[in-house]
Amino acid sequence: MSESKARSLSMPSMPSRRQAIARLAGSVGVGAAAALGWPAFAQARSIRVGATFDNSGVEKANGAGLFVGSSAYFNALNRAGGINGTKVELILADDQFKPDIAKDNALAFAADSSVLAMLHPLGTRQAAAVIDAVPGMAVVGPNTGTVSLRKKASPNTFWVRANYDQELDRLIATAAVLGQSRIGIVYSEDPLGQSLLAGFKAALAKVKLEPAVIASTPGTTSMEVDPAAAKIAAAAPQIVIIGLAGTAPAFVRALRKAGGKSSAYGLSITASALGAMGDLAHGLGFAIVVPSPFATKYEIVRRYQADMLASGSKEFSLPSLEGYMDACVLAEGLRRAGPSPTRAGVIAGLEHIEGYDLGGVKINFGRGNREGSQFVDVAVISANGRLIS
Repeated sequence: MSESKARSLSMPSMPSRRQAIARLAGSVGVGAAAALGWPAFAQARSIRVGATFDNSGVEKANGAGLFVGSSAYFNALNRAGGINGTKVELILADDQFKPDIAKDNALAFAADSSVLAMLHPLGTRQAAAVIDAVPGMAVVGPNTGTVSLRKKASPNTFWVRANYDQELDRLIATAAVLGQSRIGIVYSEDPLGQSLLAGFKAALAKVKLEPAVIASTPGTTSMEVDPAAAKIAAAAPQIVIIGLAGTAPAFVRALRKAGGKSSAYGLSITASALGAMGDLAHGLGFAIVVPSPFATKYEIVRRYQADMLASGSKEFSLPSLEGYMDACVLAEGLRRAGPSPTRAGVIAGLEHIEGYDLGGVKINFGRGNREGSQFVDVAVISANGRLIS
């Protein structure tokens, strides 16, 4: 393994195989390493899956949530005997929300022939870097809804979540039904933000409205939010759509400090930052691309809650449910790849998933389609902090 690849996996003093086990046992474990011990596990056959995302920067809450959920699923799967009798080993690589590190991590996984697929890279530029770096490996559930990225021909990529245009359509249609016509947006000046701005204008046009105000921040990770907050506060729209992720709490605080009283609607990427908003989250409406993690009317949510608790995770969240569902989809592709899966076999297995019911949410790939889910709902944070959808 090269120096850069070893650095991307954060433990350069250990051989790659042992490194993965140590990372696995020391993180939100998939359980096989800790249960079998190093000598036993070294002899065991396993299916290995790589995951690169932010585990130390501004998007850590989202990244860690995804990994907790996917780990809970694979823990349960392994307790039940794995896939075709083979355990699944999930390997974490922290990319610090930096596209170049995400690319290095993906290349390191690609260089290891035992890694068959990658799961939920986080961020638009990060996902794009990963997708391009591993064209022969399935990338399942990129955690971004950017439409332009989905229009690019990437036969190795399988999107589980709905896209941002679908989220914006739902939010603006909801506002229009409630008689709210003065709608603004804050977005980041980067590929993600440009995609959101285009989707926002298109969604407004469908209901014959014009933007009440448009404001931007310098980038996805920029905390320079005061100018945008002041612009929104001065325009006083009825609703401001927050097209920000980890910096959303800083923007909401700045908006309220500037005297802005607009209602706020967030996109699904805002959900990862809800915990950092405290009381400011109360009354916030936002789009969700998975069911509420408390909506036990869905079979997928009931299974998720049980598997999370069995893994020692008591905090239910939208990111962890999304990670859990991503893992469900990848596991189905692995099953369809047969008892001796290959990278090409996994891609072929995923391609043939049609009408697959996760337990209230259906996934449809096949016939060249790579966007599996159309699920979008609107949720609100109640005064007691509960998610209501």
